[in-house]
Amino acid sequence: MSVSQINEFFGQTQVASEHGGLVDHMLGFVHWFMVVLAIGWSIYLCIAFYRFRQKKTANADYHGFRGHATTHIEIGVVIVEAILLLGFAFPLWSRQADEYPTSPDTIRMRALGEKFLWNFQYPGSDGMLSTWDLRNVTGADNPTGIDRHDPNSKDDFVNPGTMKLPVNRPVIVDVASKDVIHNLALVPMRAAQDATPGVKSHMWFKPTKTGTWDIICGQLCGPGHAQMKAILEVIDGKEFDDWSKEQSAGSLKNSPAPSSDAAPVGAAPATPTGAPSGTAPPAR
Repeated sequence: MSVSQINEFFGQTQVASEHGGLVDHMLGFVHWFMVVLAIGWSIYLCIAFYRFRQKKTANADYHGFRGHATTHIEIGVVIVEAILLLGFAFPLWSRQADEYPTSPDTIRMRALGEKFLWNFQYPGSDGMLSTWDLRNVTGADNPTGIDRHDPNSKDDFVNPGTMKLPVNRPVIVDVASKDVIHNLALVPMRAAQDATPGVKSHMWFKPTKTGTWDIICGQLCGPGHAQMKAILEVIDGKEFDDWSKEQSAGSLKNSPAPSSDAAPVGAAPATPTGAPSGTAPPAR
């Protein structure tokens, strides 16, 4: 029986990302190891209970156990745990933390959490995500704080409550929060990232299956935490491109003109020559 079949038997959400199989493999290995440990220690306890059960003529032994079997077992457990950490966890984390995708088809978007909903900002037809600042938030007109002075913001659009993505294309998500700590938990992608006020975090993955799933908040964020849900929808690439072009055209049509030539609140510093804004991989 494969790991995916075992996960399905226990009701775990199917894997829908490129790296998700590695995550499930590591988790499966850890849980099987825990099962072996539980069985081994249970057998040891049963033997100990039987051998040292109370008797009418029991004599106290002040020297204790003289063998080294338990020491060897403990050393073995430490070695296996070190292999799990160094051989599985660290390489997987390094890949996800440092090797951000740079291919031209990469989708760069933003997820902004608040009590108790998610707003998702897309870069539009130019593929360039605008700068933003929470001080630019003006309710329904600008829920993600888009910097309207940024030329890249003209075709950016916001899709509240639904993260729509294309299949088989890498996605980089900038994650932040308006108020308290939230957590963008994408279970089928085996990816999650805290949304912390004042911190601009990042996560990436590559969807490999089309479908629709729930997005949940993985951090207790208040009385409406249980209702803080959104939809993750992975669709065909052409369908996504058509939808994105339509939304981008609508944003261009309705884009408000800047009210003045003054620098925007919280504007980001100028981008160095040779590194167009919105295309560079996130700083670590």
